[in-house]
Amino acid sequence: MGSAHSALANWLFARHTGGTFLLRVEDTDAERNRPELAENVLEMLRWLGLEWDGEPVHQSDRLEMYTAAAARLVAGGTAYACDCTPEAVQTRHAERGGTPGYDGFCRTRALEPGLGRALRFQVPDEGVTAWDDLVRDRVSFDHANLEDFVLLRSNGTPTFLLANAVDDADMDITHVIRGEDHVNGTPKYLLIREALGLGAPTFAHMPLLVNESRKKLSKRRDDVSVADYRDHGFLPEAMVNYLALLGWGPDDGIEIRPIAEIIERYRLEDVNPSPACFDPKKLAHVNGEHLRALSPETFVEAAAAFLPADVEGARAALVSLAAEVRDRVKTLEEVPDMIDFLWLDEVPVDSAAWEKAMVRGRAASEMLDATIDGLRAIDDSQWNPTTLRTVIESAAVSAGLTNSEGKPQLAKAQGPVRVAVTGRGQGPPLFELLTALGPERSLARLRAARTRL
Repeated sequence: MGSAHSALANWLFARHTGGTFLLRVEDTDAERNRPELAENVLEMLRWLGLEWDGEPVHQSDRLEMYTAAAARLVAGGTAYACDCTPEAVQTRHAERGGTPGYDGFCRTRALEPGLGRALRFQVPDEGVTAWDDLVRDRVSFDHANLEDFVLLRSNGTPTFLLANAVDDADMDITHVIRGEDHVNGTPKYLLIREALGLGAPTFAHMPLLVNESRKKLSKRRDDVSVADYRDHGFLPEAMVNYLALLGWGPDDGIEIRPIAEIIERYRLEDVNPSPACFDPKKLAHVNGEHLRALSPETFVEAAAAFLPADVEGARAALVSLAAEVRDRVKTLEEVPDMIDFLWLDEVPVDSAAWEKAMVRGRAASEMLDATIDGLRAIDDSQWNPTTLRTVIESAAVSAGLTNSEGKPQLAKAQGPVRVAVTGRGQGPPLFELLTALGPERSLARLRAARTRL
C-alpha cells in the first residue's frame, strides 16, 4: 500500500504539472530479485490506472553505468574498498561501545577494489548535507552522524543509493517523490551526486502510512496488499481516491470526487508530513460512494466477476435489482450474498433475524397470514412494487401493526415478510425484491415460514 501511495503521488504530480511519469524497476539485488513480484507491481499499477510514460527501465540492464560511476568515485578519492564482514563490524562495536555501525576501519588500508570487497563512500568528517523538501521543508543531516556507506556490494552489484543517484541523472529526473522511510538515505544520495559532479533533483518525502493503532503498516499485521482489496471488490477509482487523501486534502474540502478533479487540485506543497492513518472503514465508505455513482448497467458489469459462475441466471437476478443493490453495498464482494435468495431453492435463515422479526416481533404470525391472503388476491399482472406495497400496508392494518392514527407501521410490518422470503433482516427494498422473486416463490416461502412459526 505504501508503494501504491508513493506511485500515485508521482503520477498525480506528473499529470498535474504536465510532466512525465517514469517507471524504473530496481532489480540489482540478484538474491532478492523475483520477476513475478515486479510483474505484480506492474499489474497493480495498471489496475489503479497509473499508466506510465515510455518503457520501464530495468536497473539490471544498466550495471555497467553503475560500475563506471563507482570507478570515478574511487579515482576521485571519495570511495574505498572494504573487506570487513558484518560480524567483524559488530565485534568492533561491542568492544568500543558507542554508536553502532561501520567505524571507517578500512579508510586508510588502501585495499584494491575487487570481488569479495565492498566499495564504501567516504563521508566527510565535518559539515552538513541538507535540502528543501516539498513536504517537509528544510531537512539537514550532520556528516558526523553518517557512516561510510556501501556503494558496491562485495559481489560487485550496486546498492539502491548508487544506482538511483546515477539513474536519476541519466533519466533527467526533476522530482523524486517517495516515502518518508527514504529520508535517511537522501543525504547519502546527495553526497554521491555531489562527488560525481551532478546536480540535485527536488525531493518530496510522503508521510508514513500507519494503522488505527498509529503503528507503521506491516505485511504481518495489516491488510496492505492492493491486490487483496481488488479481489474483495474495491473499485480502482475508489482506491486511487482514498490513497490520494492520505496526507492530502482538497482545498474545497470535498474528498470523494473523480480522479480528473483530484489531478487538477493536487499539490505536493499541501501534503501533511505527519503519519497518515490507513483506515479500511473509510476506504469502504469511499468505495461505496463510488459504487453509487455508477449507472446500473456499469454496476452489473463490475459486479459480474463476483457472481457465482455455476449459477444460471445470477446475472439476470442482479440486473433485476441492480440499482437497489448498488445503493446498499460497500464492495462488489457483498453483492452475491445480498441477492442469492433469487436463485437459491431454499434460503438459509439467519437465526438472529428470525428471533428478532418472528419470535420477538409483534404480530408476526398475523402479518404473515394477512400478507399471504393479500398476495393470493392479486393476479400476476399486478405483481409490481406499487401493488405489493399496497398489499403489505393493508396486511399491516389487518395485523394491528398501526400507529396512533391507524396508519400502517411499515418498518415493523416488513420484518416478518423480509425474513420469510430472504432469510435475512436486511437487503434490497422489500417491494422490489418481491417483484424480482415473483408470485410463486414468494408465496411458497411465506407459507413455509408461517408453518415454521
